[in-house]
Amino acid sequence: MLVINNTRVSEELLKTEFVCNLNACKGACCVAGASGAPLETDEAELLRKHFPKFKHYMTALGLEAVKKQGYAVYDSDGDLTTPLVGPEKECAYVYFESDQTAKCAIEKAYEDGHVDWIKPISCHLYPIRISSTKNLELVKYSRWSVCAPACKNGKQLGVPVFKFLKKPLIRKFGQAWYKQLETIAKTFLKAKH
Repeated sequence: MLVINNTRVSEELLKTEFVCNLNACKGACCVAGASGAPLETDEAELLRKHFPKFKHYMTALGLEAVKKQGYAVYDSDGDLTTPLVGPEKECAYVYFESDQTAKCAIEKAYEDGHVDWIKPISCHLYPIRISSTKNLELVKYSRWSVCAPACKNGKQLGVPVFKFLKKPLIRKFGQAWYKQLETIAKTFLKAKH
């Protein structure tokens, strides 16, 4: 683990190559899984606040899920997450393109200028996951088979996951933190060659 301030960063962020390939995966990370996307406490309120501005992008099933379950739910592990339209089904905030690619209604509203919040940070950072202890945050790469096309794409392009996710990492930790990560990465990658 690499140390930056009060974070511990997995070396996999530097070693693993990754660039999303929606043409291949069709947004499977928004559809597969037993729970919705992890939420920070304040994000439940952001979902409620912005819901009127992005709900028209959502599916009928997604709207019904939010009506029944609320803007955010606690999963079986007790973690705050986005609601799902059903067990092992897509996130309530998903919509589908004509080719059945799953995309985020919140992000679509952001791109169209309706909201100033792009989406939950866990979604923006994926496949990076953050877990917290009392005094620090652990920043890890989450390996999942649905992202195999992204790993293949990243390898072909030679882009490590920390570079692919520069914007959300800066959003979460700030510019100074990311610069430290880049400095560590140069030294780390040089030592590996």
